[in-house]
Amino acid sequence: MSYAEVAGAKVPIRMWADPASVEESAMRQLQNVATLPWIKGLAVMPDVHFGKGATVGSVIAMRGAVCPAAVGVDIGCGMSAVKTSLTANDLPGDLSRLRSKIEQAIPVGRAMHDDPVAPGRIHGMATSGWDDFWGRFDGVAQAVRFRHERAVKQMGTLGGGNHFIEFCLDEAGAVWLMLHSGSRNVGKELADHHIGVAQKLPHNQGLVDRDLAVFVSDTPQMAAYRNDLFWAQEYAQYNRALMMGLFKDVVRKEFKKAKVAFEPVISCHHNYVAEERYDGMDLLVTRKGAIRAGGGDLGIIPGSMGAGSYIVRGLGNEASFNSASHGAGRRMSRGAAKRRFSTRDLEEQTRGVECRKDSGVVDEIPAAYKPIEQVIDQQRDLVEVVAKLKQVICVKG
Repeated sequence: MSYAEVAGAKVPIRMWADPASVEESAMRQLQNVATLPWIKGLAVMPDVHFGKGATVGSVIAMRGAVCPAAVGVDIGCGMSAVKTSLTANDLPGDLSRLRSKIEQAIPVGRAMHDDPVAPGRIHGMATSGWDDFWGRFDGVAQAVRFRHERAVKQMGTLGGGNHFIEFCLDEAGAVWLMLHSGSRNVGKELADHHIGVAQKLPHNQGLVDRDLAVFVSDTPQMAAYRNDLFWAQEYAQYNRALMMGLFKDVVRKEFKKAKVAFEPVISCHHNYVAEERYDGMDLLVTRKGAIRAGGGDLGIIPGSMGAGSYIVRGLGNEASFNSASHGAGRRMSRGAAKRRFSTRDLEEQTRGVECRKDSGVVDEIPAAYKPIEQVIDQQRDLVEVVAKLKQVICVKG
């Protein structure tokens, strides 16, 4: 579909979702964003839903300013996927052992590694830049530096919520490894700290929503935020790379006879800031629940824990600021999902998937999300499908 345009105070709101289908609270947030003095464009993805300050599934282009809440509190959250030489025929009938081995190798939920995991411990992983990255931790916000030991031990861990590790099959029967995670607790604490700083700045006192507080260029507060933001985005990238390395090692050990080969890893952030140029202007583009989909860019758009996922290639649509959705998007809150669905519903909707089916993950039930096929169909002018995947194992925290 092409986008629908809704009038906004400073810029039109370009929507790759049916405006009538978007909940009122999310539409109000979009209208609020469109009032920001620094805004130059707003694109809304088909997985849009209510968030903190700015909706999830929105791409906000501003000149000389950045809004931390428009990045999201899980800075650098994103996806990684890799195609393997394994096929469905290589898999055992009972996948519970494989799921257990993945959970043993990669801590989930609030858990962390007993000892830090460095790239040098992982087969074939590059170690350049690692020491420099951790050396720069001394330069992040003073309020978060006491988290150093925790940040080190959480590197290479999954977390909870909608984060996952999956063993998938594409339509030709090839096995893919896929995972979704971000900057863990240190990214959240950095985001919360800077949102608090921004809310106290004089230029933010007249905003329609205090959660939309921004930093403006050429100020010490902006410099501090950018420093911590880009560090956290790097943390998230390393975190996924380490997890994928650990995941590959599990697969190598479990399928020794197959001598598994791996294609290059596809990786993309979907909560981040990038410096990009549009209409002759240098802009700060925040993608909160959106991936970059420039011409030829490979990306990953996952469904829920019982639905398919898609590997896509960007079509370079500048109307969307070269962006696409980051997933299916929630259609009900976690609380609403827990009230409406039972573990029996979860078992039914995840039939055929080796995964948790207990009350702790009922809020992640597939019916709490929009249909992924519909979301993909609504952005045919943003991406083309390269592969459709269906999970057979899903690990969640």
